Amino acid sequence: MTIIQNPHRTWMHVAEESMVRLIPLEDIRVLNPRARNRQVFARLVENISALGLKRPITVAPATSGTEAYEIVCGQGRFEAYQALGEKKIPCLVVSASEADRYLIGLVENLARRKHSNRELLTAIQILSERGYSCQQIASKTCLDPGYIKGILVLLHHGEERLIAAVEKGWLSIKLAIEIARSKDSDVQQAMIDAYESGLLKGEQLMKVRRLIDKRKTFGKRYGQLPARPEKTTPQKLLHAYQKEVRRQKVMIKKSDINEQRLLIIVTTMRKLLADEYLSTLLRSEEIPDMPKPLADRIFGEK
Repeated sequence: MTIIQNPHRTWMHVAEESMVRLIPLEDIRVLNPRARNRQVFARLVENISALGLKRPITVAPATSGTEAYEIVCGQGRFEAYQALGEKKIPCLVVSASEADRYLIGLVENLARRKHSNRELLTAIQILSERGYSCQQIASKTCLDPGYIKGILVLLHHGEERLIAAVEKGWLSIKLAIEIARSKDSDVQQAMIDAYESGLLKGEQLMKVRRLIDKRKTFGKRYGQLPARPEKTTPQKLLHAYQKEVRRQKVMIKKSDINEQRLLIIVTTMRKLLADEYLSTLLRSEEIPDMPKPLADRIFGEK
């Protein structure tokens, strides 16, 4: 095989020495194929066609099958070369164990400008199952060890909804773990403590409450069937009544705030329309009227 770049050997972080070679596409197989967005893949093919391959793909000697090599990372570039009708592709050939091959692919995925949070979480879980400690995973993924530990707790409990909230940034990892470890009867107290300590405020408290309701109704994971309704008891009826009372109080408070804002707007509009200069300007710009509900509010018509 022909060496197409610097013939000096290079070293990977977790693999043994490696070289860049031109390898026939037919000698390479994709070990764990992934589905791709068609538009993203089309842009990748167009980019490679116009500019060429910026980085070689990474392969390792195959452990099974008829092909000589298996892709460690670079499936998209490999398939783009296939789509362009190329016969050979530049490859960085590494000699690494199965675990290290997985790490190489994980590191490259983390280096992407955009990557799926689900892919990252799955990778963290697989590394944990392979025996890596939280500190080791953190050092390989450049994430905080405390965050890794918390995510592993949530993954162990199957808390997909809580993990999604943590990833979006409006639920702290600490509170998510507390909710995951608490019984349904203790979650309410956990929320009260979080509110009193200032961990949850205003709209954030309402979002967490809605999340907990969905988690209780539809399950910890997305796509689960709703849980069977439990037997109604006086305590549950009282809880439902208190919950509805709280909801209506919040609605009344919001309506009062909106009414106050509307009064401020109406007062301001009355002052503006009393200004002769503004009235002349509106007429000159051919804006002689306004919506009837707004006019009724401003001029007090019923």
